[in-house]
Amino acid sequence: MFDSSSRRRWAGLVFISVAVALIIVDSTIVNVAIPSIVEDLGITSTEVQWVQEAYTLVFASLLLVFGSIADRVGRRRMLIIGVVIFTLASIAAAFSPTGTALILARFVQGVGGAMILPTTLSLLNATFRGRERGIAFAVWGSTIGGMAAVGPLLGGWLTTAFSWHWAFLINVPLGILIIVGVLLTIDESRGSAARVDVVGGVLSVITMSTLVFGLIEGRTYGWWLTEKPLTIGAWEWPFTLSPVPIAFAIAALGVVAFIAWGLRRRRAGRSTLLAFELFRIPSFRNGNIAALIVSLGEFGLILALPLWLQFVLGFDALQTGFILLALALGSFVASGFAGAFVGRVSPVWIVRAGIAAEIIGIVGVGFALAPDASWVPLVPALFVYGFGVGLATAQLTGVVLADVPVTEGGQASGTQSTSRQLGAALGIAILGTILFSTTASVLTAKLDERGVPVEQRDQVVSAVVDSAGGAIAGLESSPQTEALADDAKAAFTEGTRYATFAAAGFLVLGLAATLSLGSGRRPDEIEADSEASSPATRA
Repeated sequence: MFDSSSRRRWAGLVFISVAVALIIVDSTIVNVAIPSIVEDLGITSTEVQWVQEAYTLVFASLLLVFGSIADRVGRRRMLIIGVVIFTLASIAAAFSPTGTALILARFVQGVGGAMILPTTLSLLNATFRGRERGIAFAVWGSTIGGMAAVGPLLGGWLTTAFSWHWAFLINVPLGILIIVGVLLTIDESRGSAARVDVVGGVLSVITMSTLVFGLIEGRTYGWWLTEKPLTIGAWEWPFTLSPVPIAFAIAALGVVAFIAWGLRRRRAGRSTLLAFELFRIPSFRNGNIAALIVSLGEFGLILALPLWLQFVLGFDALQTGFILLALALGSFVASGFAGAFVGRVSPVWIVRAGIAAEIIGIVGVGFALAPDASWVPLVPALFVYGFGVGLATAQLTGVVLADVPVTEGGQASGTQSTSRQLGAALGIAILGTILFSTTASVLTAKLDERGVPVEQRDQVVSAVVDSAGGAIAGLESSPQTEALADDAKAAFTEGTRYATFAAAGFLVLGLAATLSLGSGRRPDEIEADSEASSPATRA
C-alpha cells in the first residue's frame, strides 16, 4: 500500500514527465509540420534547419546555466518559470507571420525548455531514493524516447485536421496542466547557494552558437571562401574568407577559454558553471561522452525522414505521423522491457543493447529508401529503431547520474542534458547539411546528364534545395518538368539515405563509447560487494 507521501511523490513524477514530454514533443512535432510551414510562409531550406536549430541551439547552450541557477533559486520555481516562458513563446510561434518571426519565437522556446529539462531531472534526483530512483529515471528517459516519436504523429494530426499553427498551440493547455500539477505535488528543492558563473555561461553560449552556425551555414556562405556574402541589415560581409571558418575558430577558442576559466575559478574556490570534479567520476565522464554521440545519431534522422515521406512519396502530414508512430510503439515497448530488468541486468548492458538495435533499425531504414518506396518495409525498421531509442535513453541517464551526489544534482543533470542536446544540435546541423548538400550535388549531376542548360539547372537545384524538397510537387505538376521531378525525387532520396547512414555511423561510435562505462555487473552484485567491503561488515 502506498501512503499519502508516496502517492504524492509518484503523482509528481507524472507531472514532471508531462513537462519533459512538452519540450521533447515540441522538438519533433514541428518536423511533420515543416512542409506546411514551407508552403505557408515560404521559408528556405536554411530557414528550415534554423526553425529546428533555433530551439535546440538555445536549449543546449543554456542548460548548464539554468541547471546551476535552479540549484540556487529553487528547482520547482525554475521549472514553473520555464513552463510559462515556453507557453508564451509557443503562442508567438503559432501566430508568426514570417519565417524570421517563427525562428525568433523558437529561440525563446529554447530558453523556456532549457529551464525545464535540467530541473525535472534534479527534482527526481532529490525526490526519489534507491530502486525508486532507478524506476523514476527509467520513466523520465522513456518519456524522452517515446515523446520524440509521438511528436510527429501528433503534429501530423494537428496539421492535417487543423493547421500547422496548432502544432504550437497544443502547448498552452499542457503548460497550464503542468503548472497546476507541479504546485500541488512537488516540494521545492535547492542545492548549492553559490553564485552563478556568468562568464562561463557567456562562453558556453558563444561556443555553441558559433559551432552550429558554421555547420549549418557552410553550404550557404562557403566552407572556406565566401560564396555568398553574409548580410545583416545594411551591413555585408566584406572579406574573401567566408564567415564559416571564422565561426569555427571562435568556437574552438571558446572551448579553450571555457575550460581555462572554469579551472581558474575552481582553483580559487569559486563556483563554476560546470562541476569539473564530477568528471573524475568514470560513469559520469564516460556516460556523457556516450550520450552526446548517441544523441547526434538519434535526432538527425527525425529532420530528414518527414521531409522525404511527404515531398518524395507524397504522404500527407497525418499519414507521415502514422508511419513514424512505429518509432513510438517501439520506444514504449522498450520502456516496459527495460523496467522488467531493473536491478537484474546492468543498465550499461541495456544501453548497449539499445544502441545496437538503433543501428540495425536505422540501417534498415536506409536500405528501404527509394523514390517509389512503400511504407511497409519502413515500419518494422522504425519499430526496431524506436525500441533501441527506448532502451538506450531510459537507462543512460541512470548510468550517468548513478554516482553523483544529490547536492550536485542540478549541475550534473544540466551537464548530461547538455551533452544530449549538444548531440541533437550537432546531429540536426550535420545530417541536415549532408541531406541538402548531397541532394544538390546528385541533382546537379542528373540534370547535367540530361543536358539541361546551366542556368535552368541551377534554378531547379536551388528551388528544390531551398524549399527543402517542397518544389518537387510543382515540377511534377507540369508536363515540361515532370522528368526533372523524377530526378529531384531520386536526388532527395539519395540525400536522405546518406544522412541516414551517417546517423548509423555516429551510433556505432556511440556504441563504442559505452565500452568504457564499466564492467557491466548487475546493481545488486555491486551493492553486495560494497556492503561486504564496508568497515561495519568487516568488523
